Parts: sequence; C-alpha cells; structure tokens
Amino acid sequence: MKHILSICLLLISLVNIVAQTRVERIINEIKNPKSKYVLVALHRGDWRHYPENSLEGIESSINMGGDIIEIDLALSADSVLVLSHDRTIDRATTGKGLISELPYDSLKQVFLRDEYGNPTKFKMPTLREALNLCRDRIIVNVDKGYQYFELLQKLARELGVENQILLKGKSPVADVAAKFAETGSKMMYMPIIDILVPKGKDLFNEYKSVSQVPLAYEVCWDKMTPDVTDCFDYIVLSGSKLWVNTLWDSLNGGLTDDKAFNGDPEDVYGQLLKMGATMIQTDRPEFLLEYLRKKGLHD
Repeated sequence: MKHILSICLLLISLVNIVAQTRVERIINEIKNPKSKYVLVALHRGDWRHYPENSLEGIESSINMGGDIIEIDLALSADSVLVLSHDRTIDRATTGKGLISELPYDSLKQVFLRDEYGNPTKFKMPTLREALNLCRDRIIVNVDKGYQYFELLQKLARELGVENQILLKGKSPVADVAAKFAETGSKMMYMPIIDILVPKGKDLFNEYKSVSQVPLAYEVCWDKMTPDVTDCFDYIVLSGSKLWVNTLWDSLNGGLTDDKAFNGDPEDVYGQLLKMGATMIQTDRPEFLLEYLRKKGLHD
C-alpha cells in the first residue's frame, strides 16, 4: 500500500511539474518578441460549448490547448468578485438585476445561459474559483482587472498566481507605472491602442516618447490605413508583441473569425501574421488552433 501511495504521489508531482512548465513557457513566449509562436487567447472561454465566463468553459479552453483565457469581472454588493461581462445578470443568467446591488448569496441561486439564451445547469463562478482552476495551467487575461486592481492583486497573491495575471487598459503611462511601482505587482500589463481614434493615437505617442517598452500592445482599428500599418511596424521593431482581436469588424477592419471560418483563413489569419501579430484573441479557438498547428506556429 505504501508503495502504491508513493507512486501516486510521484505521478501527481510529475503532472504538476509539467503543468507549471507550460505556464512558464507561455510567460516566456509573451516576454519574447522575437518568437514566431502565436499565442491564442480565448474570448470569454469556450462559449460555443459552455456558457461564457463559466468554469466549464475555462476547463475546456485549457484542455483545447489555449494559452490565455479572457474573463470579465464584476463586484457583488458584498464585495465578491465574480465572472460576468455585463453589469446586470439579465442576459447571461436566469436572474435579473444589477450585480453591484446583489449579494453573492443571491448570485449563487441563478443559472448561466448558453449562447442561445437557454438555461443550463452551470453557475456563475467567483474569481477565486476561476483562479484556482487556472493555477499553473493557463494565463488569465482579466478584463476590467485594472478597475479592481487592489482586490485582484490581493487575491492573486494569496493564491500564488500573480505572475499568471494579464491586465490591459487605456490609462496614461505614468499612472500605470506608478501603480505597479507602488504595489510591487508581478502582474503583466499591456496598453490598448485604438489607433484611429485621437485618444488612442495620443496614448500610442506617449508610449513612443518614453523608454518603457510594453510586453505587448493590443491594437484596434476599423479600417486599414497607413496609420495602422505604421503602428504595427513600430510595435514589431520596438521589441513588443502585437495582440489583435478577430472578434468583430470594429476591432480589426473586417479580419474576423467568421470571415476566416466561412472563407479562406489565409485571408484573415495569414494576413494578420504577415502584419506581425503573435497574440490573437479569438471566438473560434478550435479553428484558429488547427490553422496555427498546421503552420507549425502552435503546439
């Protein structure tokens, strides 16, 4: 019996080592602008098979081989961080009301809906549950995470996953630098650049004027112009990675997952790769992963 127990403990240790090595490798890829490996971020999890922002959707995303899981945060009336894209629970659950006005005990009573609006057996998870599930397995891009910076950092540190957290935002360079310096945070951060919008251009020029080189930039555009291509070229040459979203037209000038899925993926994913993108947030992760694996750009 002792021999069997020792073997079981050894196998568990080996599994943990492999999982941790994968997370470390993903972090290394994020920090390596010269790598051609394309990191895949799953938007709200595997929502085509499970409800968005659900634990089950996160688990499926991990098993699929995704590198980054994107989740959304909201704060309950009694200060519990939960996963929800909307301010209300009306669309995504069987309940109604503002999350900020509902205690967590009430949120636990409702069920998540699937993409067609049908009720499921799944419940709204807390951020604690989600981070525990993701520990040593996948990078977590927390949308609205910067808004809840202190609460998020405290929980992430407690769970030992701070280095797995990726934040994005549109705050001034100095404000972000000051917050990270003040808190000593180990979370990752990248700016969001709406390159065809005045505020987005200003933020991009602000980053260009300082010596700080971000890990990556998320760039959004609704039509292809010289400003967009110049932005891409600068990012790639500066030593940052380029994150693009293939979710809907206003984020990518029409280079969407649906266009790739219903036509030739080379016209979408191939074009983005030529532009220098090495981080792609997608709503069709299985399709994108298959494409990248055939190209030798993903494991």
